[in-house]
Formats: sequence, C-alpha cells, structure tokens
Amino acid sequence: QVQLVESGGGLVQPGGSLRLSCVVSGLPLDDGVIGWFRQAPGKEREGVSYISLYGGGTQYLRSVKGRFTISRDMVKNTVYLQMKNLQPEDTAVYYCAAGLISTLVPQSYTHWGQGTQVTVSA
Repeated sequence: QVQLVESGGGLVQPGGSLRLSCVVSGLPLDDGVIGWFRQAPGKEREGVSYISLYGGGTQYLRSVKGRFTISRDMVKNTVYLQMKNLQPEDTAVYYCAAGLISTLVPQSYTHWGQGTQVTVSA
C-alpha cells in the first residue's frame, strides 16, 4: 500500500524559509515521479514541482523557480521541498503525490498525502 506523509508546514514571515518533507512508503524512490502541489482557498490545485525518480530530472512552477528546490533521499525514502524567500501568495495547503508521468498536472498523480499548511504572513 502506497502512503505519502507530508510534514514541515507552518507559519513564516515573508522572506522566510521552510522545508517540507514527504515520507513515501510502499513505493521505492527509483521509478516514477513525486510531485509537490498546493491549493489555496478558493483556487484550484496547482503543480509546484516534481522530481523524476529514475533520472532525477526536475521541473518547477515559474513563480517558484529560483526560490524552491526539490530533492530526494533514497535511503530515507523522502522527498523534500526547500522553500526560500516565501511570500504571502505562497500560502496554501501543500501536498505531495506519486505518479508515473513527469508532469505538473495534478490529475496525472494517483497517490496523495494528506497535506500540510503553509502560511506566509507578517
């Protein structure tokens, strides 16, 4: 059974940093894709970043490029999202998800975590 558990969210001031973790069980981190998504109140869920588990390729949403970094630890079966210079518009529930296609389209992912809240406010 595939399970994904996110952690690391919280309240941070503008310009601050957070690192989100996604612990994956039931799925080896050597094939497929792990993506990070976010959903703000009243908005659709959007893809933030993904990492291709076979080759390590990554992609980012344009608005987070240069501020967010996705990485993986195959020993810990964990995918991270390091977020720097956070802004109020980054406020959302952040989810990690597992899929087979390298895309930022949420509908392509089959297994989802429960989400972690990130709030950026002064």
